[in-house]
Amino acid sequence: MLKIIYSDEFLEHDTGSYHPEKPERLTAIVNALKSAKFSHQLTWQLPTPVHDNPSLMNWIEKVHTKTYIDKVKTIAKNGGGYLDADTPISPRSYDVALLAVNAWLDGVDTVIKENKSAFVLARPPGHHAVSNTGMGFCLFSNAAIAAFYALEQSNIHRVAIIDWDVHHGNGTQFIVESHPHIAYCSLHEYPAYPGTGKSAEKGDHDNVLNIPVYRGCDITIYRPLWEKKIIPFISNFQPDLLIISAGYDALADDPLAGVELQPEDFGLFTEYCLQITPNIIFGLEGGYDLSGLAKSVVATIQSCLK
Repeated sequence: MLKIIYSDEFLEHDTGSYHPEKPERLTAIVNALKSAKFSHQLTWQLPTPVHDNPSLMNWIEKVHTKTYIDKVKTIAKNGGGYLDADTPISPRSYDVALLAVNAWLDGVDTVIKENKSAFVLARPPGHHAVSNTGMGFCLFSNAAIAAFYALEQSNIHRVAIIDWDVHHGNGTQFIVESHPHIAYCSLHEYPAYPGTGKSAEKGDHDNVLNIPVYRGCDITIYRPLWEKKIIPFISNFQPDLLIISAGYDALADDPLAGVELQPEDFGLFTEYCLQITPNIIFGLEGGYDLSGLAKSVVATIQSCLK
């Protein structure tokens, strides 16, 4: 059995007409999972309600400034607005973003308790959000917050994050690169938004591995990168927990990037991750071709159930 942490409340982050990061991303995935052959092996769990986690704001404030958190809250309370041209906030966005963080924390708890993987199916995404602002569709840095939270749990001493979204997770790297007990690895198209993620960036403790890939590359390029670089780097770090910033915008049909992966390739990525540890939290980041996104999540979870 594999746990899916999801709530229909995540659909209430309204990004407006024609925005690629739209609620339909989640409904496409949910429909695909509920009709999958392995659907009987999935357990669906609602995230812990925000008011039932009195420590939630403490965890968010470990990563984000109070000024920024209050800004998001105020914009939402006043009817919505924009952090930048790409990052809208609707009246419900602040509350939904808090619930998304809680879902990622629930993912940590689930993996630690059950000693097997879980998938956090939440939005808004988070890997572009830095300490003092959101950007690139992202409000709060879910993966980074989850990593700091995990390190406070018993028996979790080292956490690794693999970000396979096609865009570099500048926010996640910025937040964790100075922490000796968190490793960060990103595979991303370069040059592309947000323009960060050069291979020369190593982190303060040699705990960062950036692997830029070029437009048009496919699994034949990715496979040796995983086998010769990513798996050795993460395995040598010896994480007690692995967090996947699971973006699916490196697909050939995705409108926001130029990499040529296929949905089944993410099943292979998942198999590589499981070679490192069974204790994996997958959390949704990007992915904007609805059909390909849904098929890729299915491939990811299918590999976990083998």
